[in-house]
Amino acid sequence: MGVTSDRIQELKQKEQQIMGMGGEKSLEKRREKGVLNARQRLDILFDEGTFRELDMFVTHRCTNFGMENIEVPADGVVTGHGKVEGRIVFAYAQDFTARAGSLGEMQAKKICKVMDMALKSGAPIIGMNDSGGARIQEGIDALSGYGEIFFRNSAASGVIPQISAIMGPTAGGAVYSPAMTDFIFMVKESSYMFITGPNVIKAVTGEEITFEDLGGAMTHNEKSGVAQFACESDEDAIVQMRKLLSYLPSNNMEDPPYLPSTDDPNRMDESLDSIIPDNPNRGYDIKDVITSIVDDGEYFEPHQYYAKNIVICFARLNGRSIGIIANQPNYLAGCLDIDASDKATRFIRFCDAFNIPMLTIADVPGYLPGSNQEWGGIIRHGAKLLWCYSEATVPKLLLVVRKDYGGSYLAMCSKHLGADMAFAWPSAQIAVMGAEGAANIIHAKEIKAADDSVAKRKEKIEEYNEKFSNPYCAAARGYVDAVIQPSETRPRLIDALEAMATKRELRPAKKHGNIPV
Repeated sequence: MGVTSDRIQELKQKEQQIMGMGGEKSLEKRREKGVLNARQRLDILFDEGTFRELDMFVTHRCTNFGMENIEVPADGVVTGHGKVEGRIVFAYAQDFTARAGSLGEMQAKKICKVMDMALKSGAPIIGMNDSGGARIQEGIDALSGYGEIFFRNSAASGVIPQISAIMGPTAGGAVYSPAMTDFIFMVKESSYMFITGPNVIKAVTGEEITFEDLGGAMTHNEKSGVAQFACESDEDAIVQMRKLLSYLPSNNMEDPPYLPSTDDPNRMDESLDSIIPDNPNRGYDIKDVITSIVDDGEYFEPHQYYAKNIVICFARLNGRSIGIIANQPNYLAGCLDIDASDKATRFIRFCDAFNIPMLTIADVPGYLPGSNQEWGGIIRHGAKLLWCYSEATVPKLLLVVRKDYGGSYLAMCSKHLGADMAFAWPSAQIAVMGAEGAANIIHAKEIKAADDSVAKRKEKIEEYNEKFSNPYCAAARGYVDAVIQPSETRPRLIDALEAMATKRELRPAKKHGNIPV
C-alpha cells in the first residue's frame, strides 16, 4: 500500500508552514532593511538546486515562561548541505525572524549535527550568524548548546575549513564560535560582534558608544582584527565566501583545487626591474609586485584593513593555489609589529594545515621600536612568526626584494626556518642591520677620532654597503639559492613550486607544541 495523498498533503502543508519562517510581517521588515533572510542566503551560497535541508521539523521542548505555547519554525536555524562550484559544503543559517534566531538546546543540536556530518565527510562548514544570542528561557540548556558547538569548532580546526558570516547581531557567548573558525565575514552597517553591548557598557563604565563603533564590521576589520572581511551587503559576503572556497581544499587530506591558467607560466615582466626605488627609504606598493607575479594579476586578500604593514592573500601560480605573506613598504616601512605578527601567524598556520604552499616576499627593516610594542609583548608575538614558519611543512618559497635585516630577516621565512627555495633580487640587502646603524657601531671610535667625522662616517657607511648590503654574502653561504633578475620572477617561482610540489617533511612526534600565544 502506497503513501496516501492525504499523508503527502500533510507533509506539504507542514513544509509550507515552516518555510514561512517567522511570518510575512517579520520577513517584510528584512526586505525593508535590504537584508536577506536565512533561506535566501543559503540559496545564493549554493549552486542552484543543490541545497538539501536537514532537520526541518526539529522544534524546541522548553516549557518555561509559556514557551510550550510558542512555535519557533525550524527552531530558528536552517541547516543542510549542497554544492559550491560542484563541491559538497555543509552550512547553517540562523533565522532572525523566528524568535530572533535565539539559540536553545535543539537549535544547538541541529548545528552540531551538520558540523559532525561535515567533519565525517571531509567537507567545509559555513555558519551564517544572525541571532539575539542565547534563548534565556532555556537557561543552562542554551549554554550547554554553545559549549557543544565550541567543542566541535576545536575538533574540526585544521581538518576542514570553517567559515563564519556575521549577518546581524552576534553578542555574548555567540561570538566565540565564529572566533574559533578560520575566517569571519562581516557586513557593513548591519552586522555586529561584541561580548557586552553599548547599554551594558554604559551602565557599568559610563562610556557611551554606538553599536557600529563598538562592534561593527569596520571596527573588527581595522582595530581588533577579529574579522578578516568587511562586505558591502549579504550578497557580497556570500559571493566572497564562494571565492574563498575556490582556493581551499575540502579538507586537510586533499590538495587545493587546481585551476588551469591561461596566463603564460614563462611570462616576464620588465616593470619589475625598475619597481624598487633608488632611495632605500622610499616606499612602494608590494601589491604591485604580487599582481605582476601571480596568474592574471588576481589575488584574494583577507585582513585588508588590519596591520597594513604586512599583506596576506591567496593567489595562483600556474593554476596552483598559494598563500602569500609580504611586507608592505608603503605602511610603517613594512616593519613587523604585534598586529602584523599575529596576522601573518594565523594565515601561515592555516595554509600549512590545508596543504597550501606559501610564498614569502621580504622587504623588512626590522621590528617596530617603541615602549608600547615592548610592553605589549612584541617578543612573544614576534616569536610566533619564528614558530609557525619553522612548524610549517608545506612548500615554502622566499623572495627577498630589498631590505631584510636582523631578526626580521630570520622571521620572514629565512632558509634557517625551513624555506625550501630562497630567491633574491640584486636590490636585496641581507644584513644584521642597515649600513648607517652598523657603521655607527662598528666604527664609532674611528669616526669620533677623525678630523672630519661626517666624511669618515659617510665613508664607513659606503664601505658597509659595498660589503654587506647586497644578496651575495647570503648567496655565498647558500642561504639564498639564486639571485635573479626581477623580470624573471614569475617563471622562476613557478618552476620552484613545481619542483617542490611533492615535498614531504616530518617533525618529531608529539601531542602538540606550546606556541607562544
